[in-house]
Amino acid sequence: MEQTLRQAWAFVFRGYHLVRRYISWVIVWNFYAFVTSITIALIGVAANDYQLTLTLVIGALLWNFLSNLYSEIAMSIAYERWEGTLEYTFMAPVSRLIHLSGVSVFALCQSLITLVIVLTGLLLFTNIRFAGANMFGVLVVLLASTFAFVGLGLMAAVLPVMSPERGAEATHIFQGSLLLISGIYYPVQVLPRWVQPLSRLSPATYTLAACRKLVGIGNPASTQKHLVGASIADVAPELVTLLLMGAVLMPLGLWVFGRIENWAKHTGKLKRTG
Repeated sequence: MEQTLRQAWAFVFRGYHLVRRYISWVIVWNFYAFVTSITIALIGVAANDYQLTLTLVIGALLWNFLSNLYSEIAMSIAYERWEGTLEYTFMAPVSRLIHLSGVSVFALCQSLITLVIVLTGLLLFTNIRFAGANMFGVLVVLLASTFAFVGLGLMAAVLPVMSPERGAEATHIFQGSLLLISGIYYPVQVLPRWVQPLSRLSPATYTLAACRKLVGIGNPASTQKHLVGASIADVAPELVTLLLMGAVLMPLGLWVFGRIENWAKHTGKLKRTG
């Protein structure tokens, strides 16, 4: 058990050292997330619509957390290829479950840091307050959605293995598609009818729907001074859906990753040049 924890921690620590190595770029991307989120929230402020502002704030917060979680896991293999360590990692005497667990824990920690940075900016530039919101319920929903997004990240992580030239680009295309269909900044009902069924396949759709209820968005009793958030029981359908998605996507992600890993080892796709 101790050895397993040490091995998983080693991958977390490696992620920390990569951040230190590219700290200037980390600062740039966090600053970009900070400014972009504020810019989006100020649309609601300019419209003098508190409910709209709150909707945009919640969307910005959740998307920064979920997309960072997905992206860090999905791009972990691409980073290894660029660093020239992919073959060494895949040949190391460490189970893939431990390896990917360490990568996922680091991605979760980094996503939480980005979330705090964005939240700080939104509180500084808007008059949003969360008094009356069910923040404990929001944390429960975020935890439930984490499993589903880890699974999506694991499946997307194999794309740079399959195609050194186009794999990383494909992970971002999929990420952008999730942003479009999940109703991050708007209700999915405004999407074209042929797109709306796709929103049901995205975990982010259910995360947003649940968190909006828990914060009090759409509740006529909510005011700028005091929100009226729903209870966890009120978002049970979304919560159950997220847990089921996580229960399916995480094992599926590990299975897909294992199959592609075996294929890559047999075809020589672990080289830096592919």
